[in-house]
Amino acid sequence: MNNRLVRNGFMYIVLAVAILVVLFVMFNPGPREQHVPISTLLAEVQGSAERGNRPQIQVGGSEVSANVDGRMLAAVVDNNFSISNELEARGLNTAGEQVSVEYDEPSNAPTIISILTSILPLLIFVGLLVFMMRQAQGSNSQALSFGKSRARLVTANRPKVTFKDVQGVDEAKQELAEVVEFLKYPEKFTKIGAEIPKGVLLVGPPGTGKTFLSKAVAGEAGVPFFSISGSEFVEMFVGVGASRVRDLFEKAKQNAPALVFVDEIDAVGRQRGAGLGGSHDEREQTLNQILVEMDGFESEQTVIVLAATNRPDVLDPALLRPGRFDRRVTLDLPDMKGREAILRVHARDKPLDPDVDLETVGKQTPGFSGADLKNLLNEGAILAARRNRSTIGMFEIEEAIDRLIAGPQRKSRVMSDQEKRVTAYHEIGHALVAHMLKRADPVYKVTILPRGQMGGYTRLQPPEDRHLYTKSFFEDLLAMTMGGHAAEVLTFGEMSTGPSNDIQQATETARRMVTQYGMSPKLGPRAFGRREELVFLGRDIAEQRNYSERVAEAIDAEVSHLIDDGHRRAMEILARHEELLDMLSERLIEVETLDAEEFTRLISTFGDQTPVKSATTEPTKQTDVVDDETSPRERPPTPKQQPAEGTI
Repeated sequence: MNNRLVRNGFMYIVLAVAILVVLFVMFNPGPREQHVPISTLLAEVQGSAERGNRPQIQVGGSEVSANVDGRMLAAVVDNNFSISNELEARGLNTAGEQVSVEYDEPSNAPTIISILTSILPLLIFVGLLVFMMRQAQGSNSQALSFGKSRARLVTANRPKVTFKDVQGVDEAKQELAEVVEFLKYPEKFTKIGAEIPKGVLLVGPPGTGKTFLSKAVAGEAGVPFFSISGSEFVEMFVGVGASRVRDLFEKAKQNAPALVFVDEIDAVGRQRGAGLGGSHDEREQTLNQILVEMDGFESEQTVIVLAATNRPDVLDPALLRPGRFDRRVTLDLPDMKGREAILRVHARDKPLDPDVDLETVGKQTPGFSGADLKNLLNEGAILAARRNRSTIGMFEIEEAIDRLIAGPQRKSRVMSDQEKRVTAYHEIGHALVAHMLKRADPVYKVTILPRGQMGGYTRLQPPEDRHLYTKSFFEDLLAMTMGGHAAEVLTFGEMSTGPSNDIQQATETARRMVTQYGMSPKLGPRAFGRREELVFLGRDIAEQRNYSERVAEAIDAEVSHLIDDGHRRAMEILARHEELLDMLSERLIEVETLDAEEFTRLISTFGDQTPVKSATTEPTKQTDVVDDETSPRERPPTPKQQPAEGTI
């Protein structure tokens, strides 16, 4: 418990008790005295004695009080007054049983009540004064600390994260291992004239482990590690962020060698003077202070700044120049081996069944980030706990992959027989066209069980990670994408709303082939259109047309030609194997889900001699069309939607 809270609570209790005591003393409900003249008091005493009562008189100094029939009477007398003479003059004998007289002996010793009555108000006043001063001092300290850095210092007694806990980013670890060596042995580099890098910028998509890797650097180096978010610098008051930056770097210099980590630095390091949306004086002052601090380190002080962002395009150029962030470390999505290694790290504290093969799971999850893989195993553990299992099996992991791709299964959704039939033919159309095409990925799973907003989906399993895509691959992809639409037209003679998302994806793929990848023989290897980006939001707000209306018509014609050609190829394949389409669709209606093994077995038993592309029976991240028969929505990113940067 906070000691300050304990002290304040104790002071509150003491003050409350003191106030109650004073109130009790000052307002003690006792018998009240009625002040009367001495003659009236004696007359009342005489009347009470004549009625057979025995009044009690108390004489003390210059005051005479009497208890007459339960009433308290008091009178003030002078020094020459004698109560005995007055009573005898009225025929009352004080020695008898008529009147009782008591004399109070004068005492100079103060009573406890008088002491409390006189001292406690002073004590209460002093206590309140001290309390108010302490509160004012605390508020003042908070106000003074408003400009102090809020960076958290990672101490050595906390659990350490090392490079062994970070997998799938071997190149990034190698770059940062040199930073650790800089921090541990700076003299090794300075003696030959090498300068210690001022900053390292970690760049990568969300979930690739930028923050986790920075913790590993701190754990490996064993030096003070200051961690702060970029948003914690900026406040509504101008100058506070710059003050916090100065305080942060001052603390780092005092603890050198040290490591400073700024997460989401784009919150404070955005480009200045963008001209759109106005300026932000507080953010710009904070950024200016960061620039000054990073470029003002003395050579003998070993302080390295680590920063993480997934938006390097919006950072100010002055922040990225040599002398500030000298190195840029890119963390990309892990490859097949990297995914397996990440799964093994996150599976260390989870009981897995012997049949769980993490190598197979790693091969089946292209496009998954480190955070996705961690979430995958966590979802598997949750599903196993729901089934009251003590270990996590392959079934739970397969179900977890389906949940991450398509969402939880909608068991409450009731489909009519006609809708189920249309969905089955649609999905088998995708799967059968993909099976017959040479460059399409092997079919892993076909299902008509609704998940999320999807009425059913066909999942393809790529045999390996792709970073380069050819025109023939895209042409087969277009044919497979239009397979569902072709199957509906061929079987039912009309179209439904199910292929709406297929058409959208096919149109986007064909347009990219023409305008970005230069895959149109008619238009040649040219790029058409230049995208304008909103700097502060990082979104495409417009596409500037740098071509004429005649070229625009040619682009539309080429896009239509590619889509029509893919649809024609799909129709030819399905028409040539119409009986196989009917058999597979009826089987899918019956069992609702076909895996790769049963799908290929049914085709082989039907007598089709088309070579079967290799496919395992474990799940993979979806790389093909996912259909929604009710309302189309954006699907999970796939290689065809987001090609690898710098390849095509």
